[in-house]
Amino acid sequence: MCFVKKRKRLLMTGSFAVLALLLSACGTSQVTAQSTGIWDRYIVYYFAEAIKGLSFGNAGIGIILFTIIIRVILLPLMHFQTKSMRKTQDLQPQLKKLQAQYSSRDTQTQQKLREETQKLYAENNVNPYIGCLPLLVQMPILMALWQAISRVPALTEGHFLWLQLGLKDPYYILPILAALFTFASTYLSSMSQVESNASMKIMTFVMPLMILFMGVNLASGLSLYWVISNGFQVIQTLLINNPFVIRKEREEAALLAKEKERALKKAKNQALNSKKKRKK
Repeated sequence: MCFVKKRKRLLMTGSFAVLALLLSACGTSQVTAQSTGIWDRYIVYYFAEAIKGLSFGNAGIGIILFTIIIRVILLPLMHFQTKSMRKTQDLQPQLKKLQAQYSSRDTQTQQKLREETQKLYAENNVNPYIGCLPLLVQMPILMALWQAISRVPALTEGHFLWLQLGLKDPYYILPILAALFTFASTYLSSMSQVESNASMKIMTFVMPLMILFMGVNLASGLSLYWVISNGFQVIQTLLINNPFVIRKEREEAALLAKEKERALKKAKNQALNSKKKRKK
């Protein structure tokens, strides 16, 4: 299981690093209907057109509505991810048994552990890497959105509340809110785990810090996207993957299992006592 956790952690951290690099290195020229290239002409331009079409005279409103629509479109994927992650969490006791059974660090034993782990995942229809999929899907959306805000004049010069969307938030309010919502979303997800692990604890704090860092250095329109997107994620988690409900269900299941175990033990003792009486 350790190799899976390490790969997931590396993938998550690497994805954020690549995102930060790409956001800082993309083109800066204006994007218009006359732009060339698939990325500028057909992705960034039409992202900007979609936001402008939803703006109702205010680009900030367009970004908010655009973000909500994107989140709704991704909802089936997020729901699938949630179900897969919950299955993975429920397998933790069996994974612990496998790790104890194949605890030796030699190559052959570790290979056997990987094979048995993959077999367990396959039997339960679980993909341990599915948790990274929504992030990978959202990366090009984030890139295209930031490029639209930074390179399309109608959005770059747009205003929303105290913000000029193409510039940094002068008061750092949106970056801080985006970081807080990111933390809340990650923390709520970690609460539903059967057992806490170091990688999840690290990401709970690293992800908000990375969002905060990018938020204070990039266009405020992107921070607005993060605030709405991660706020939506918090609400979604509470509605379809509520950790408080999941914990209660697990406690009830554990209590029921203990009651069954006690009843079975009691029945065995009664049978044994009855057998002894007949012998007498």
